[in-house]
Amino acid sequence: MSATSGISPSQDLASKFAEAIESKSVRFIKASIQNESIVHDESIPISGSFEEDLNLLQEDRILHPDTPAYVFVKQDPPSQDWLAIFYVPDTAKVRDKMLYASTRASLVKSLGSTLFTDSIFATNKQDLTPSAYLAHQRHQAAPKPLSSREQEIADLRIAENAAASYEEAEQAIARLAQGDQCTIVILTIDPPSETLHLHSSEDITITNLASSLPASEPCYALLAWPYTDNSVVKREIVFIYSCPSSSPIKNRMLYSSGSGGTYLSAKNIIIEASSDVTVASRKIETSDPSELDEAYLTQELGRSDATAASESPVVSTAPKPFAKPRGPGRRK
Repeated sequence: MSATSGISPSQDLASKFAEAIESKSVRFIKASIQNESIVHDESIPISGSFEEDLNLLQEDRILHPDTPAYVFVKQDPPSQDWLAIFYVPDTAKVRDKMLYASTRASLVKSLGSTLFTDSIFATNKQDLTPSAYLAHQRHQAAPKPLSSREQEIADLRIAENAAASYEEAEQAIARLAQGDQCTIVILTIDPPSETLHLHSSEDITITNLASSLPASEPCYALLAWPYTDNSVVKREIVFIYSCPSSSPIKNRMLYSSGSGGTYLSAKNIIIEASSDVTVASRKIETSDPSELDEAYLTQELGRSDATAASESPVVSTAPKPFAKPRGPGRRK
């Protein structure tokens, strides 16, 4: 790590940079070290897009092949951020290389480090072309290799987050069991970690059940459904597995394999949380969440006389009995 040089930006440079932030019309601010101070050399207005204006840095009138410089670049809207370029050519004098390298950190801090979201250390002007900057961005976005200790810490954090997420889901299911409203708890799986997460928990009416579920992604839903059955008000928790046909195959396989275990775990949580609520023995499965309504639930669960406890009755029919296939004709 380079030692700090003690050289700081001049008041004029700080003022020019502040004016550029306010005006939003300046693309480049060039600065250099002169007489033990970092001074403002020139400001260059925006003339094209960010990538188009980067080509201007190839001109010797802005950056000399042998002379170090600092260049601050305004990024395109809607971003308000700046890119800091530390240009120190390989052909520069050794003393200049050391001086510019040891000053860059304090310079950015003095001007406002939160304004700079990216930085480039360039040793020649070819490092500052639009294509070179795109390569720099790809490198920045690429996952960094971890040491064995860093990997252990990352794995621990994943495990802690998974445990915290599942605990949050458990609490929502327990509250669902102890309430008295028409409530839905939606659970989703994070594909990379294959852990269960609480997506949402809210009171609904049975008429907006379909719109409460994700339209294009699989999910598990626990619906606490108050209804009237033969004039008796009941509240039953229904497990719903929704898997839209448009969802990715990998996700469909993941949710399908976890459906049974999730149902049993949720059922145990509900039983422990309250003895006044029942869990429907039959699970509801659908590939089209828009079809879910009171009539659909009534038919699937065989509740021919059930109506929502707080809504008007709906006409529904019990599921048709399974028709036994006709046997082969008798031989003559």
